[in-house]
Amino acid sequence: MEPEIVKWLATAVVGGLGFLGATLSLGLIGFSAMQGLGRNPEARNAIMTNMILVAALTEAVGIYALVSVILIVLVA
Repeated sequence: MEPEIVKWLATAVVGGLGFLGATLSLGLIGFSAMQGLGRNPEARNAIMTNMILVAALTEAVGIYALVSVILIVLVA
């Protein structure tokens, strides 16, 4: 394979998996939080605090994927 094709394949794989993983994780976090709020509305503050923290960490993974894609495109 030519190096240019490998570079674009790596970009697609890293970007696709990184963004797909972050998107699915955020959906599951929201879904689980809504289930928890439905079952135990009194624990709203604890559930929302943990949900926001985990969502921020998940977004960081998506940003890492974006930075990786940019580095692959510009450096490789």
